Amino acid sequence: MKILVTVKRVEDPESKIKVKPDGSGIVTEGVNYKMNPFDEIAVEEALRLQTAHKGEVVAITIGKEEARRFELQQALSMGADRGIWVKHDGALDPDAASRVLQKIVEKEKPDLVILGKQAIDDDQNQTGQMLAALTGWPQGTFASKLVIEGDSILVTREVDGGLQTVKLKAPAIVTTDLRLNEPRYASLPNIMKAKKKPIDEKSPEAYGIDLSPHLEVLKTTEPPGRKAGLKVKTVVELVDKLKNEMGLI
Repeated sequence: MKILVTVKRVEDPESKIKVKPDGSGIVTEGVNYKMNPFDEIAVEEALRLQTAHKGEVVAITIGKEEARRFELQQALSMGADRGIWVKHDGALDPDAASRVLQKIVEKEKPDLVILGKQAIDDDQNQTGQMLAALTGWPQGTFASKLVIEGDSILVTREVDGGLQTVKLKAPAIVTTDLRLNEPRYASLPNIMKAKKKPIDEKSPEAYGIDLSPHLEVLKTTEPPGRKAGLKVKTVVELVDKLKNEMGLI
């Protein structure tokens, strides 16, 4: 079994994110970066499936040199067998990312592609679905459980009001949700071994793809500040404020 898994470099949510005065984006100076948390879950699931069913795990990232040095290397340190780095310095929208991944899928011919359901920097939740549309493969999104039975893949997914299990025929696309697993930490020996694992460096031009963004961010603003809370002395006063001042009841 061959599994492709994607990793993306995103801003660390623990960093203090500030918006530029002109609203053109965020201030990147002093911001830490990390692998997208949903992608960590995707890598972990790919490695667990490899343990159970043998085969190869190939990690893919599209981005700058830093993405190769850190996030892709982290995936290799966790246990992925080799990496593919598509070098790209500019902005990347889900349409462009999915078209690059389609070309990689056509060449690698995997049995399964696992992606994080969304990246926490833009929260668009589109790349997995777009890749499924481009490849014509079945998809299972928001996976909280994944089981392989022969050439079938059972995906339990979180939906409004409960859980839904869908049966996909491989090859397929799966996107991961938070409760699928708990990602492992890379051990020191594996970190050292990862430095010798092969990374195939590619350019968008090698796939015949123009990665010019189709989306334009018009303005970035900070969320409104929270108002100070109120203290009330009695339940009657609380109900009065909720009803007459706030209109909540």
